[in-house]
Amino acid sequence: MISLSRTGEPEIYGTTRRFGTILENVWMHMDSRRLDLDNSSFTENTRASYPISHIPNATRSGMGGHPNHVVFLTADAFGVLPPISKLTPEQAMYHFMSGYTAKVAGTEKGVGSEPQATFSACFGAPFLPLHPTVYARLLGEKLEKHHAQAWLVNTGWTGGPYGVGQRMELSHTRAIVHAILDGVLDEAETRVDPFFGLYVPTSVPMVPDEVLDPRQTWENPEEYDLKARELAGRFVDNFKQYEGEVAESTIAAGPPQ
Repeated sequence: MISLSRTGEPEIYGTTRRFGTILENVWMHMDSRRLDLDNSSFTENTRASYPISHIPNATRSGMGGHPNHVVFLTADAFGVLPPISKLTPEQAMYHFMSGYTAKVAGTEKGVGSEPQATFSACFGAPFLPLHPTVYARLLGEKLEKHHAQAWLVNTGWTGGPYGVGQRMELSHTRAIVHAILDGVLDEAETRVDPFFGLYVPTSVPMVPDEVLDPRQTWENPEEYDLKARELAGRFVDNFKQYEGEVAESTIAAGPPQ
């Protein structure tokens, strides 16, 4: 809930003013009983739980059909991953097994105030009873069977790493997800990212073109190159644990070596 605003997330913000919502670690002025969602005195990791009926467009059954699109969310603290990438099936398996994201304050014991880059297989390594390759193969089979398209959406930092850049604009992420679901990006023109080999759309409605190319958002492009190479190297080093257990095509789907 940290820094949640009426403008950025009006529906979820509205739940904080309604009976039945449970707030955790959220600061409240005891005299006025007004909430301060920007206050991180307790922790950055403030939370809320609310009845599904508080959200007007929620599906009460919690069920749907087979997806046409599969979206992986990452929060890149290096500030070098594009906000949106279109993945081949092999890239989907590679990034699913990599599970790259950033641990942020309050999500885990021992994490300080600065985000820490981490690779958590299938984006949930502690909860996997089977080897990550089992789930990756299942993902690949499902994508092929149902002709679903996988995407990597970065909601992390842009314009620089944590402490220099800023978080992706929520409005940009929302526009990207809408474009994915509406099929706008199915046949969109893409460029190949030289550091990660990802297919990045060159245009997304309601998102500035320069935001789609993170190198353009850095004041010093050479510093971007250094950070991008560093993160690409971390991907390669992390994936070495799967050598001999996955197809060469999956290994080749990672950053160019």
